[in-house]
Amino acid sequence: MRIDIWDEGEYGYRASYGFRPNIRTYVHEDDKKRDCMLVIPGGGYCVVTPHEGELVAKKYYDLGFNAFVLTYTTDITMSVPLKKQPMTDAARAVRVIRDKFAKDCKLIVAGFSAGGHVVGSLITHYAEIEDKKYPDISCRPDAAIFGYPVITTGEYTHHWSVVALLGNEATDEELDYFSVEKNVTSDTPPCFLWQTATDDLVPVENTYIMAKALMENGIKFAHYVFPEGHHGLSLPNEAFFTGKAGGEYTMEQVELAIDNVRKGTAVDVSEERRQELIAQFDAPPMNFDNAEVPEFKDILMWPELAVDFLGKVLK
Repeated sequence: MRIDIWDEGEYGYRASYGFRPNIRTYVHEDDKKRDCMLVIPGGGYCVVTPHEGELVAKKYYDLGFNAFVLTYTTDITMSVPLKKQPMTDAARAVRVIRDKFAKDCKLIVAGFSAGGHVVGSLITHYAEIEDKKYPDISCRPDAAIFGYPVITTGEYTHHWSVVALLGNEATDEELDYFSVEKNVTSDTPPCFLWQTATDDLVPVENTYIMAKALMENGIKFAHYVFPEGHHGLSLPNEAFFTGKAGGEYTMEQVELAIDNVRKGTAVDVSEERRQELIAQFDAPPMNFDNAEVPEFKDILMWPELAVDFLGKVLK
């Protein structure tokens, strides 16, 4: 089921092209009390990557959670800085889930890559995110899971994620605000972090930086660094490697944006960027017919490791 998290007239991002942020539900049809898992995919703040959404949500559904996937605000054109909108989308999603599904249950957020940065921003700035529709419902998650996250805006950042989020002229104040490790406090929720030592896109130092900040502030955490594996593995099973991960619904806003790019009606997009995007989306789709399925038995264990961690810190 799809639930739009913003009502008519509440959402005003300039480059939305009719898209409205939403959650998809993977909810058990029973009366059992279940904790909730909100999955926030990555995509460099340009897209919401399908294989980091439904694949993970279904795994946590099978592990007994009620699971949800958030399709939050991104900008494939990188023309309208996102600023606080993705973080605010996540805060509203938490409140919607608490209101409808988790009144007496724990709620955990799991973010990947730039989605991890959304999670990090939420768990460090939740206290200042007000909501007129849900004034009495907290947007503070009970715990957070980070998969190969963008954490810092400093030396080890993922440059293009920061550009999509803040533009090319971010102030020092903005960079500090969105450098997650600088905003961890003693009230930050417990965190489970995992990454690979050979991450080829987001330096592994990001999880070390976050672990250090958590330790210095007395926050319970677990930190796993697997020895091999490229960026973006989410749940590296057969469905992942054969293009059957599902969750293509997260591409709705990209499709709307590209339609406007083709028509020349996209917001603040230079002709150079317009032609670049048209060429990118005219490329033939990937062929998975003969895809190899490498073994990552260690990385495949992370969801169960996270459940074990949650069981210890959320008693």
